Amino acid sequence: MRQIDEGCRIVHEKQHYVNGAWVDPLEPFLLDVIDPSTEEPFTGIAVGGPKDVDRAVTAARAAFPVYSRTTPQERLELLRSILAEYERRRSDLAEVLCREMGAPLQFAQEWQSAPIDLVSMINVLQQYRFDELQGSTKIVREPIGVAGLITPWNWPIGQIMMKVAPALAAGCTMVLKPSEVAPLNAIIWSEVMHAAGVPKGVYNMVQGEGAVVGEALSAHAGVDMMSFTGSTRAGIQVACSAARTVKRVAQELGGKSANILLPDVDFTKAVANGVLKVMRNSGQACSAPTRMFVPADRHDEVKAIARATAETLVVGDVRDPRTNLGPVVNEAQFNKVQRLIQGGIDEGAELITGGLGRPSHLKRGYFVRPTVFANVRNDMLIAREEIFGPVLSILPYRDEQEAIELANDTVYGLAAYVQSSDLAHARRVAARLRAGTVHLNYPGLDRCAPVGGYKQSGNGRENGRWGLEEYLEVKAVLGYEVQ
Repeated sequence: MRQIDEGCRIVHEKQHYVNGAWVDPLEPFLLDVIDPSTEEPFTGIAVGGPKDVDRAVTAARAAFPVYSRTTPQERLELLRSILAEYERRRSDLAEVLCREMGAPLQFAQEWQSAPIDLVSMINVLQQYRFDELQGSTKIVREPIGVAGLITPWNWPIGQIMMKVAPALAAGCTMVLKPSEVAPLNAIIWSEVMHAAGVPKGVYNMVQGEGAVVGEALSAHAGVDMMSFTGSTRAGIQVACSAARTVKRVAQELGGKSANILLPDVDFTKAVANGVLKVMRNSGQACSAPTRMFVPADRHDEVKAIARATAETLVVGDVRDPRTNLGPVVNEAQFNKVQRLIQGGIDEGAELITGGLGRPSHLKRGYFVRPTVFANVRNDMLIAREEIFGPVLSILPYRDEQEAIELANDTVYGLAAYVQSSDLAHARRVAARLRAGTVHLNYPGLDRCAPVGGYKQSGNGRENGRWGLEEYLEVKAVLGYEVQ
């Protein structure tokens, strides 16, 4: 037993969760978990292999005939039990997120203050109809089978809930492969599932690397669908592996979201809010509005506001309540962000604040300076690649038509943002943007709205009834009623 932080103990790092029990790996191997604030390992996890995946899939398949026949009311009671157990472990989850991914503790605590995706799915299940009559035909929605779930490290526990909750609500059984970069929250989640009384084999968790466990899960003939959130590159690999058995694949992938500021907006508020949304979670969000499009004649004004906002942000000790940004998650991510910042400089973008290296007061840890580039062209590397760090690009536009064309000129289509004092005008612009979610004037979250992308940002939807339906097959029973 290792003590992660005061009051939070992690017990099962060296095990997987299969068929209702904590089990030793069949192919024993440990992987260090690195604290990105110190660059030092603080624990290790079991890393699985194909045999571990096969054992978990076998358990899930064995559990499916019974669990798939449970009633919606029985599944509602199970989700409510999970919610109650989750409430008991909030502080533990905040502690491990602070340690394993470098989230500022206050941010991690607020993040855990409401398990909104679990609550949302409970509300959906209370109202959802799994069958309906269409003339003499009955249309039935049934659980697809065994779901393989692969989740990322940037919002780890939230992404787990976004997949596990609808899979349970649908009547599926599952195998979860959480990120090996931030894996401890998945251990606590698995303890929550166990304590809540999830039936044996319904939920299984195998830790490990994507290239091994993720590949084995995606290719496994006993898995009926894959739900994946992560990079576009990895999503392509999952889809290729899954294609061998013609299984369904639902994906939320990368993004390079445009934020169009129309000329009539309050620039002081719109620019400042845009900067803060990019910097949240140290820029590690696929839907972050990292390309800010502004009228060319307001460019200098926008630069001043963006610089002033970014320079108010405190980067440092994740346990200090004054800290806004912790480190990025690991060395590979730090190096990628540094490479792209250097690329922006080399290509002639105007660096107005931030830049290469750590903030001067920090001597270790994967901390990145909040960085803003101006006079960015849409063909520059920093405007094309998903940076996944606290880096904003400001791009001037001549007119609205050009802004829309530039916003859509990307391989991604996960999210977009429009700011205007005229809501009808913002709506008209939103209708022309090729993205799965469009945010008008920085609205609050709607966890029942579908989340997913166009183009290379994915092909599935999560949240609300759309998230539930990813895990359902549709059956038509003809002649069900006599006409």
